[in-house]
Amino acid sequence: MKEIELSAGTIAYEDTGEGPTLVLLHGLMMDASLWENVIADLSADHRCVAPTLPLGAHRHAMHANADLSLAGVSRLVAEFLERLDLHDVTLVGNDTGGALVQLLMRDGAARVERVVLASCDAFDNFPPGLTGKTLVLAGKLPPRMFGLFMQQMRIRMLRRLPLAFGWLTLRGDAATARWLKPVLTQPEIRRDAVRTLRAAANGAGSLLAAAERLPSFDRRALVVWAKGDRVMPPEHGRRLAELLPRGQLVEVDDSYTLIPLDQPTRLAQIIREFIHTCDVS
Repeated sequence: MKEIELSAGTIAYEDTGEGPTLVLLHGLMMDASLWENVIADLSADHRCVAPTLPLGAHRHAMHANADLSLAGVSRLVAEFLERLDLHDVTLVGNDTGGALVQLLMRDGAARVERVVLASCDAFDNFPPGLTGKTLVLAGKLPPRMFGLFMQQMRIRMLRRLPLAFGWLTLRGDAATARWLKPVLTQPEIRRDAVRTLRAAANGAGSLLAAAERLPSFDRRALVVWAKGDRVMPPEHGRRLAELLPRGQLVEVDDSYTLIPLDQPTRLAQIIREFIHTCDVS
């Protein structure tokens, strides 16, 4: 994994493959490994860049004055694109990563050629579902107490509950267990996670404002939604596709929110076909 020093702190990222550039964003309490199997497929003919953002499963503590709100992290993504001098990017976001994509779309997304929103936070669904609401509630605890709360997630039966990761993924329990390690073992990451979650409590307003700007986004947009999603309402996928002037919708069977874990091959195929169609039209 590579690293880059940004204004908020050190960010680790994957960068593999050659071809059209994709930047893939993950959600709260996740890291870049969300995209591991998708990247394994797409990197055969694309450059795949996946940062681990300071959303609770990152490796390095952020600076004390870093803005870890949803808007702050979206600006960090923009800085990341600039520092790597990435152009004509296909920006892909799943879960809260899709919320970050929408905020970048609102702000112009100068380096972005097209976007993919995959079963993500949208409109007033933030924090999303039981999982998001439970996390934000837990984030009100002091960092040490938050760590004790998260220790319970080491038990698979508890991780699989709807208030944890149970409604986010059908098949990705091993990944969710791995994502917990930084917050369980590093006090400074617990402090960052609490800061992020406390800021997230006020994030719905920024997503509603971003939605109002979506009709002015004039580039290609693909919305990919899990038909069986129990956290991100499927009607939100349809609404997003309708709001985007050049938007299209693809629904995926046999998956919950984390399509990159539940249906990575299908998702890679959808993204590849989308980019190819854009390039030839």
